[in-house]
Amino acid sequence: MNTIFLMNSLWVMLAAILVILMQGGFILLEAGSTRMKNAGHIAGKTIFTFGIASLAFWAIGYGFIFGHGNAVIGLSDFFYSGYDIKGLEVSGAVYFLFQLAFAGISLTIALGGFAERGKLSVYIIFAVLFSILVYPVIAHWIWGKGWLSTLEQQDFAGSTVVHLTGAMAAFAGTIVLKPRIGKFNKDGSANQIHGHNQVFTALGVLILWIGWFGFNAGSTITVKDSFFGFIALNTNAAAAAGAISSLFISWLHSRKADIPTMLNGALAGLVAITASCAFVETWAAVIIGLVSGIIVVYSMKFFEKIKIDDPIFALSVHGTPGIWGTISTGFFAAPKLAATVGIGKAGLFYGGGFSQLAIQILGVAAAGVYAFAISYIILKIMKGILKGLRVSKREEMIGLDISTHGSYGYPEAFHKHKFEKSAQSQVFEEAAQ
Repeated sequence: MNTIFLMNSLWVMLAAILVILMQGGFILLEAGSTRMKNAGHIAGKTIFTFGIASLAFWAIGYGFIFGHGNAVIGLSDFFYSGYDIKGLEVSGAVYFLFQLAFAGISLTIALGGFAERGKLSVYIIFAVLFSILVYPVIAHWIWGKGWLSTLEQQDFAGSTVVHLTGAMAAFAGTIVLKPRIGKFNKDGSANQIHGHNQVFTALGVLILWIGWFGFNAGSTITVKDSFFGFIALNTNAAAAAGAISSLFISWLHSRKADIPTMLNGALAGLVAITASCAFVETWAAVIIGLVSGIIVVYSMKFFEKIKIDDPIFALSVHGTPGIWGTISTGFFAAPKLAATVGIGKAGLFYGGGFSQLAIQILGVAAAGVYAFAISYIILKIMKGILKGLRVSKREEMIGLDISTHGSYGYPEAFHKHKFEKSAQSQVFEEAAQ
């Protein structure tokens, strides 16, 4: 066993840990972005759905991506048993864990569209089916020697494979489940349902930002030539630019520096650079991030206008920036970097013509349509079998913490509220007598 094999394995193991730790970032982000009465539920479902995804990916999902098969799907290597992979200078078990972490992130994004109203059974069943029928198919097309891989679509770490796929599944979820109670008025106007803790949200974004260095830089799968450092540089530049541009656009519209919008801008920059981080120069990474920060603001406004209730903004943070980030390599891919990675051609702005741009657009369209269509069909079938996907109105009103799990995420706060209400009622009753 040579030194480079050991170093690669350690690097990819560290990257896998960082990506799995991103689940903690999502817990804080989603819990902080929703209401207190659902905080415990959101934290808990993130853990158990990652557990479901882990087993489904081990049994079938990994084989569908990387197994020997055809241009559409892999058909071998099910129930992965830890063997090393021919042609890779890295431990096979470590590589499996790294790929599993990506599948878990895509599922978490998808389930964000169900927030504050989905039944527990829906999370469980959809987690299994998404981890087998949705994510692995698209990952095979682009990363597993599928038809988009043959065309050399440039998606280095998953703007399309991970983020757009998850966002389109979330889109299907928001449509089938319909908006939360009180989100929209009869005249079509929207009410703001604020998250309960901006500190949680900000800390979640910071954890995700750090985890993204494992997400993008770890996708080199090697320490050779220290190329991972350049990818980390691009990743950070895009995130910073996204945060700044979204904050500026928010202030321009409302004369207020909206914190959730700025946080979403940082995430949008991270999502967009995920596809292009290995293909573009750093100045281009800044532009990609700046555009992402603008896109996310107007995307949030657009989806609210068409009455799509997206509680954690999965569509606006992971969907539209995922599209932009994937397409951006068709403009900005530098010849030297494309040659270094060995995928695709130079972008339009480097004289590469429209061919790579066309491939990027094709890949986005195919993956987006497939993820949405299959997720929508799955949910419609589940709706019929389960006699609905949503909890009852009463359960939604009192919150999923108590109605689904029998305990509050913030028991002291709710017990105090209950005590105060009881005391007030007693005073009113005594006054009435």
